[in-house]
Amino acid sequence: MNDDETTIAEEGSCTPPEHTLHRRLFLQGLVGAGAASALSWTGLFSPAALAAEAKRQQKHCILLWLCGAPSQFETWDPKPGSVFGGPFRAIPTKLPGVQFSELMPSCAKIADKLAVVRSMKTKPNEHFQAIDLLTRGAAPREPFVRPILGSVLAQQLGHLDNPIPNFVFLDPNPRGNEFESFKAGNWAGWLGAQYGPVRAGGQYKLADVNRLADTTTQDFEQREALRRFLTKKYENERTSAAASSQNAIFSRVKGLMSCADLFDLDKVNPKDRERYGPGTFGLHTLLARNLVENGAPFVMVANGMPWDCHVFQHEIYQMLVPETDRIVAHLINDLEERGLLDKTLVVVMGEFGRTPWLNAARGRDHYPDAWSLAMAGAGIKRGVVVGATDTDGVDVTEKPYNEKNLFATIFTALGLDPYAEYEADDIPTFYRVEDRAEPIREILK
Repeated sequence: MNDDETTIAEEGSCTPPEHTLHRRLFLQGLVGAGAASALSWTGLFSPAALAAEAKRQQKHCILLWLCGAPSQFETWDPKPGSVFGGPFRAIPTKLPGVQFSELMPSCAKIADKLAVVRSMKTKPNEHFQAIDLLTRGAAPREPFVRPILGSVLAQQLGHLDNPIPNFVFLDPNPRGNEFESFKAGNWAGWLGAQYGPVRAGGQYKLADVNRLADTTTQDFEQREALRRFLTKKYENERTSAAASSQNAIFSRVKGLMSCADLFDLDKVNPKDRERYGPGTFGLHTLLARNLVENGAPFVMVANGMPWDCHVFQHEIYQMLVPETDRIVAHLINDLEERGLLDKTLVVVMGEFGRTPWLNAARGRDHYPDAWSLAMAGAGIKRGVVVGATDTDGVDVTEKPYNEKNLFATIFTALGLDPYAEYEADDIPTFYRVEDRAEPIREILK
């Protein structure tokens, strides 16, 4: 089986049999308040007790990927009155002196829950290269494939007893095609296929996960046990990474069969669907909330390529931005109401920004030199705006940050060591964040 295939049944494991408890979580459980009373000495090392403690410590991450790259001018960093500002006004937010675009009234009302970075400065100006950089955290070092952020967090935040995949990627086109930015590929790198994503979406439910009607539970379990035994035997005798990945993949499918209802939006409160819908991005964001609420460590939501407005930028953004504004605000408020925001890091970003100037077709082109993103939740200060661009938004004037600073911020916010070295055979030295790049400390708690 090819590890690089990306269909649901081919990208890793939902509950890998060799999944071990991370030492960090274990030690936190031992020294945390109330751990001694919660776990009796005789039951301390039981799988159920360890799994319960891991779940208690569980952190999550939702990455809302605004695919195609949103304009900073019509979102987080408006420039009203400047030569490049465009026709939209800037409006006040909950933060004194801070303004967002008038297209984002809902986020303006919750600005006191957000951290906005207005000084991102990166290098690639084409989608594929920029997406690769901003989802992996460093430039390629051929021939090695660096794990995508979701795979790293799946490995680090995943816990023992959860049948929900550790990395879910919700995408309006989950099978992919040649025009789609998130192409099939080696997502998990040297971490292994078990940390690749379950890629789903479109129909708001998982297909082909029901057991055949004429197969009893006993038959199914016996067949699975035999398959696992034979594959493990083959893996051990030949030291086969492919066989190991295949075992992990089958484990994932088995887990998906037990948690398929969580992917079914027909089972979600209709009032929630009405608030988030009717668009795919909104419904997938609602689904991400539902998955995190039920224990998913990392969920990424992408929305095709609507932000890539090389023509009629202002006309398209009048529809696109208010919808996204409403969805982001609903997500942040819902997570807080459910007591999940302090444990869930939310990142809202694309792969770069848009040019200050308009082209001949009244669109904004690709622009990595000065752009914005927003974060909220776990480990992030509330009501903070960092960095600045000049009067016309052409360049960063205060605190430029790049992809390495961003990844250091994400790992630190989630309680992970950003400078840990990857432990893998047959690769040179790689770190989660290269060059010991500093996190964006102004937005960290």
